[in-house]
Amino acid sequence: MIETHDLSKQFNEFLAVDGVNLSIEAGQILALLGQNGAGKTTTVRMLTALLHPTRGWARVAGYDVVKNGHDVRASVGVLTEQHGLYMRMTAVEYLEFFGQVYSLSSEYRKSRSDHLLEYFGLAEAAHRRIGEYSKGMRQKLALARAMMHDPGVLLLDEPTSAMDPESARLVRDEISRLKSTKRTIVICSHNLTEVESLADQIAIIYRGRILLQGTLEELKRKVLGLPEYQIQLADAWDSSRLGLPKDVEILSRTATSFKVRVERPQESNPQILRSLAATSAAVVAFQEEPRTLEQVYLKAMAEAKGLEHVQ
Repeated sequence: MIETHDLSKQFNEFLAVDGVNLSIEAGQILALLGQNGAGKTTTVRMLTALLHPTRGWARVAGYDVVKNGHDVRASVGVLTEQHGLYMRMTAVEYLEFFGQVYSLSSEYRKSRSDHLLEYFGLAEAAHRRIGEYSKGMRQKLALARAMMHDPGVLLLDEPTSAMDPESARLVRDEISRLKSTKRTIVICSHNLTEVESLADQIAIIYRGRILLQGTLEELKRKVLGLPEYQIQLADAWDSSRLGLPKDVEILSRTATSFKVRVERPQESNPQILRSLAATSAAVVAFQEEPRTLEQVYLKAMAEAKGLEHVQ
């Protein structure tokens, strides 16, 4: 659904995006992470055919962003930081207007508008002017507009920004549901916990270049190393009695617990448990040490800045 090769954009002497390669299948969610000014928004604008690449190419829903810009824009729904809401319109008028822009039939415009307003909890305020809406209500209406024409590709910039927890959960649930209908979704977000729960693929951008790309587990291994597990026992026990697989390393131990680093958890962890059971060790807990996307992101950024400083 989205494919780019050497996608680059230069503004005078400033190279905003430098050689971005992406391949996103239908039914996947990609999260673009990076600092403000890293090139995320410029990348999204090229994917919506609002900016032409300086170098490289991109295809969205099978359409070239330069040669078939109109078809690209008809295939995507976009939520940007600047919503472009018309404050003197009501929500009903606003969605009706954009339904006409997308050449939707009158009957479908009304049913789609009614559904989205109800779903996002805006039905009771549907006939109030948008200028009277709270920031969170405006965010929800902007997302409803992005979904008005039921697009195959959604490009979402901070989709739950300024929302209360209940509304944010509603939007996350809707994003997950949309993915299951074989849409492709790209999210730019600083909410790393949200990204962890939603993204199938993650790309971290620094100064216009992709530093890392892959699943969360792939990034954890690449940046943080092999997974570590804490094993807690009910009673004092001599862990030296345990016959460990060759790929397991004991990192620390106490009388009632020990921590191991495991190269192949799916194979080795069951062996560890069987060995513990064979020696009558009373296992209270066997759990992976928490390793978050935030840890991955911060370490990747620190290493990128360190390399830049050395150069």
